[in-house]
Order: sequence, then structure tokens, then C-alpha cells
Amino acid sequence: MSTYILMKVLESAPRRYDRGIRILTCGKLDRAYERLAAYIKRGQLVLDLGCGTGALTLMAARRGAHVKGIDVNPQMLEVGRERFQKEGLTEYVELAEMGVAELEAERSASYDVVTSGLCLSELSADELSYTLREVVRILRPGGLLLVADEARPRNILKRVLNGLLRFPLVVITYVITQTTTRSVEDLPGKLRDAGFIVERVRSSWMENFVELIARKSGRSGV
Repeated sequence: MSTYILMKVLESAPRRYDRGIRILTCGKLDRAYERLAAYIKRGQLVLDLGCGTGALTLMAARRGAHVKGIDVNPQMLEVGRERFQKEGLTEYVELAEMGVAELEAERSASYDVVTSGLCLSELSADELSYTLREVVRILRPGGLLLVADEARPRNILKRVLNGLLRFPLVVITYVITQTTTRSVEDLPGKLRDAGFIVERVRSSWMENFVELIARKSGRSGV
């Protein structure tokens, strides 16, 4: 089943979002976030794209990083604020209602790490290209991009099976949210085209979910 499609349905009920995603992915997304967060170090500056209710943001803050989470959904951000207050992590986190189209406002070479959980697959091809260019710009030399997202299978049989499983969910999602889905084809290749060095790729058996560790070229200043 498509995590992204079900995620869009759950976004209409932000307070049930995390529980729903956890059930629907059998904890797969939590484990992916834990693996990505392990690359984040204390004191680093992190930008979390499409942070939602802040699951990945929270993991980064727990590791002592200073995190800015951005999302266009104010209800999701409010749930995130309550979560950080309960954990006493508000000094480590800034949440902002903004989308990737506003990344140009961020200073160049200002972040050590950029994270993205189920965000890039929400973008059109042009939006994705723009976002990756901006991420390269705002990362410091040697900075990391950590991604967990839906992908389009390379294997033709898996692609057909994935399409059949996705179709009814695509219809449901469009009826409820008036948005469609865009699982990303060859995300590692797109990262390389944007100027990243892809250091690690971890795909699901169906090739419909991928974790990526990519680095901006140059020596890290941290």
C-alpha cells in the first residue's frame, strides 16, 4: 500500500496522523527515521522539509541538534509544537509554516543537515528540481541530505503490481484532498544530477520505498 497516499488522507486528522502512519507502515517509517537520525550530531543545524507533526524533527532534536521544521499545514505544526513542549525540547526546535518554494529565503551554506520524510514525492518534477537545487545551496560543504520517501520501482513487474495496489488509493486521496501522488523515479539519479554524492541507498523489497544518504561535495566545516 502507498504510504504517501494514506498519509494524505490522514493529514485531514493531524492528531491521528502519527498513529495511523505507524500502523499502516508496520513501524517501517519509524525505523527508517531512526536510521537517518543516527547521522545527526549534537550541535548541528538541521532543516526538516515537510516536517508534518515533527516525527523526524523530534528525533533530530533528541540528538541535540538545532532543528527548523517547515510545513504548509498549520494544524500539523500545532501538533508538533505540543509534542516538543511535552518533551522540553522547544529550545532546540523552530517550526515555520512555509513550503519548499520559500527556501530561497534561507541563507546559503547555513545548514549541516537537511532531512526529508515523505516530502519529495509530494512535489512536481519542476518543484523537485528546484528544491534539490536549493538544498544544495543552503547546505554547508560536506553537509548531508537524509531522505525517506516513496519511489517508483525499476523492475517492470514490481512497477505494475505497485500501480495496481496504488490505483484505488489514488482515487480515494483525490476525492478527499484534491491532490494526486508522485512516487519519485530514480531519486538517487536526481540527487546526483543536482550535485550530490549519494553515499547509501536502501530500498524496500518492492522498490517502492527508499532511504538515501547523500552529501554535498566539499569538506564539512563541522
